[in-house]
Amino acid sequence: MPGIEWILLYIVFGAFVGFMAGFLGLGGGGILVPLLASIFIYQGMSVDSVVHLALGTSLACMIISSSASIRVHASRGAVLWQVVRGMAPGIILGAFLTAQVAANINSATIAIFFSLFMALIAGQMFFNWQPKPSQKPTSFRGLIVAGVGIGSVSALAAVGGGFLTVAYLGYKNVDMKKAIGTSAAIGFPIAITGTIGYMMSGWSKTLSDPYTLGYIYVPAFLAISIASFITAPYGAHCSHSLPEAFLKKIFAVISLVLSIKMLISFAQF
Repeated sequence: MPGIEWILLYIVFGAFVGFMAGFLGLGGGGILVPLLASIFIYQGMSVDSVVHLALGTSLACMIISSSASIRVHASRGAVLWQVVRGMAPGIILGAFLTAQVAANINSATIAIFFSLFMALIAGQMFFNWQPKPSQKPTSFRGLIVAGVGIGSVSALAAVGGGFLTVAYLGYKNVDMKKAIGTSAAIGFPIAITGTIGYMMSGWSKTLSDPYTLGYIYVPAFLAISIASFITAPYGAHCSHSLPEAFLKKIFAVISLVLSIKMLISFAQF
């Protein structure tokens, strides 16, 4: 087992990520993936698999944090279940297939994609950019196509589902609080499908690594999940009572710094 200092660090990360997941309707992967990748490197894990492990473990943690935040958002009527049902099939397909493909992509390539995508998210959040609303109503086909795209990106950047869902629903003239609540609900099938995909694709590659289930590092998953389950509802409550602008800027700056740190870590190898 990892030392107690690592477990405590996982708990701290989980508490923060859970709060942000509830507050912004994002899975927290933008913060969690680069942190886990750096920690796994310090723990002596193979550089070739640390990003895959970070993504798989982050998606597994999202199962817990998203389920906790869903309860609060749903209790306030902020989840559009018809949108969730429409996007879920596409999300499941996109996330599962991409998770299988990702196993054959080296960690450095995924790290670059993740960091560039996080830079886009950071810019959007910091400057509060929103796409010009569409006048066309949401169609079932549109939801399926959007689901495939969101699920695919989420398998390579665990924060992608929440960010893209909020942006897409904003484009479709959905109220921001409902977009956040619906994003939290959509994060659940993304997390389950991505977790299964990374578990299967990494099973044969991590057989000799202790405490892993495919690309899921079990000690980190357990510690982070417990902490995020406790704090996610507080974040969801705050999203309905506090202005988002300041916290979004904080999230953007932290995400950008950690993504740059991720790139620097891999440049050393």
